[in-house]
Amino acid sequence: MNSTKHSTPTQVSKGMWSWAMFDWANSAFFVIIQTFVFAAYFQRSIAADAITGTEQWGNMVSAAGLLIAFTAPVLGAIADRSGRRKPWIAAFSLMSIVASFLLWFAEPSTEFLTYALVVTFVATVGAEYAFIFYNAMLPDLVPPSYLGRWSGWSWAMGFAGGIVCLLGALYLFIENGGAWLGLDTETLEHIRATFIFTALWYLVFSIPMFLRTPDIPKNNIPVGQAITEGILQLKNSIKEARNYANIYRFLLARMIYNDAVILIYAFGGIYAAGTFGMDESQIIIFGIGLNVTAALGAVGFSWMDDRSGSKKTILFSLIGLIIPVTAILFVEDIFWFWIWGLMLGVFFGPVQAASRTLMGRLAPEDKRTEMFGLFAFSGKATAFIGPKLLGWVTVLFASQRIGMSVVLVLLALGFLLMLRVQEPEKIQESAKI
Repeated sequence: MNSTKHSTPTQVSKGMWSWAMFDWANSAFFVIIQTFVFAAYFQRSIAADAITGTEQWGNMVSAAGLLIAFTAPVLGAIADRSGRRKPWIAAFSLMSIVASFLLWFAEPSTEFLTYALVVTFVATVGAEYAFIFYNAMLPDLVPPSYLGRWSGWSWAMGFAGGIVCLLGALYLFIENGGAWLGLDTETLEHIRATFIFTALWYLVFSIPMFLRTPDIPKNNIPVGQAITEGILQLKNSIKEARNYANIYRFLLARMIYNDAVILIYAFGGIYAAGTFGMDESQIIIFGIGLNVTAALGAVGFSWMDDRSGSKKTILFSLIGLIIPVTAILFVEDIFWFWIWGLMLGVFFGPVQAASRTLMGRLAPEDKRTEMFGLFAFSGKATAFIGPKLLGWVTVLFASQRIGMSVVLVLLALGFLLMLRVQEPEKIQESAKI
């Protein structure tokens, strides 16, 4: 398989910062649509009530996760055969951008319930697909000794982008009711305008990556042949599972703890609105604070990833998530929700960045996109269970607090499974004995 030649950190810095800018770009979707603004808007203004809205949102996230889980490995294997990753990123990003724009038409009425869920489903699938191919570019762009740092720095760029995007949404549209645009606050146009803002943000800031970051060469394999060979490659990888036992142990662990992270992202805004009565402005300010601590964590732990190993970074981060999640389930005062919530943010970046780094170090060079497809599979295969279970428990006990306890169980189980995963260096040492 052709790949770009590894360069020194100085030589790749221009292309790498442009690559990291894509994290800045698509962060708009995850913070505005998936977590803080549209999720809360859906619950408050479109769904019949908070409990029903939580369950319906969970069903949508579950359906998107299920589709991504079973198609991502196939797409990854096909991409490995065809070569280039950027055309895939462009196509799926555009899918998410257009869908995000169309959410403007989701008016505050239960009549738009199905429309809102379907369009958000499409936007979610597009954003997640794009991220698979984006992640797969990393090992071809930097030396192995810098994987942890660049993975962490790009996550930090994403969180920083989330901060600026949320500030823009808050002060350009929500706080002043979009007066400078003459928006109708009765139909919540000042809230809905942030969805158009999200689409434009994603579009504009993704351009540097497409212009400046090198891609691996095209293999000149016809599309039909690439599809056939890609599916065969995936089948062979499944048959040769014994050769990748450690990778599959890691993917199983990540499957569990990433479900917990997905639940925090997908239901964070809904939980803040439903349990603590936070309005859109308060949720956005909380989201800004969360992204600040997340960015600091991603940068701060990026050196730990390269020096102490991805496994230790992941385990440490999981402990760092378990403690504040436990506290948040019990606190009654909104002040303590803020304190523990911001502490939670510190470990968001490291657990995700170190997971990406470990996958990059474990994946065979000629199967990287396929393996990152399996990586996406591990993040989505059971993702439909978590939201469904959370929604079901919430409805059963009529309590968002009890429903969110599902997050704690998944984090603890993921931690235990991660203990069995070997670092690449230890695998090499075992082979010498």
